Amino acid sequence: MTPSPLPAALILAGSRPGAPDPVAAAEGLSHKALVELEGRPMLAHVVQALRDAGIARLAVVANDPAVIALAELLGCETIPAAAGPSASVAAGFARLGAPMLVTTSDHALLRGEWVRDFLLDTPEEADVSVLLARRQAIEAAMPGSRRTYLRFADGHWSGCNLFLLKTARAEAAIETWKLVEADRKRPWRIAARLGLGMLASYVLGRLTLAAALARLGTRIGLKARLVAARDGLAAVDVDKPSDLLDARAILAQRREAAAGS
Repeated sequence: MTPSPLPAALILAGSRPGAPDPVAAAEGLSHKALVELEGRPMLAHVVQALRDAGIARLAVVANDPAVIALAELLGCETIPAAAGPSASVAAGFARLGAPMLVTTSDHALLRGEWVRDFLLDTPEEADVSVLLARRQAIEAAMPGSRRTYLRFADGHWSGCNLFLLKTARAEAAIETWKLVEADRKRPWRIAARLGLGMLASYVLGRLTLAAALARLGTRIGLKARLVAARDGLAAVDVDKPSDLLDARAILAQRREAAAGS
């Protein structure tokens, strides 16, 4: 079997309009991508993880001048942020094409091996794949972590901010992404969009997330697949100051473990 080509990678680092980001505000910075962990900005950790995975072409979506300057310093292309993540992904896809991996600048714990595993575990037939972690895996990796979970028959899942737009057909998924964004904390709304049968299955506790994702893909003419994260820490990003404390502690532990090995 011919190995699939490595994708380009798009890192979302736009600023949401309205209230300032709590992590950036707590650190006195204009954007949380600039917050330092282990002596390097958060964005640099994400870029390094993607490069460790073997990905050569990286682009950063940003509108903060300091983030744009940092991205260029790190050897990344830059793309102006659009009105929302899905619109920014569309702009990135127009520039980079398929296959394209999508992640976020606050994925401070990202590791190259997680990216490689995600690409390896994505089924060959998939047009789109999404990495999610089971609750058990997250709690085993980080006891006491409080996350938002999607509750389905095949378990409680949390997103890992890693998406693969594997083929040109994946462009159709970007518009649907907007709807999923709006309903990401209300899975019954996602099930309702798939028809009454799917909604009934969800209400009765019979609908699996894998089936829901596959059905959503079928409705827009592509094959969408769920990939389960091997490491629960893949679901831990930096949304609030307490997450930053956790990320700094975990990265310090990694450094100490590497020094001792």
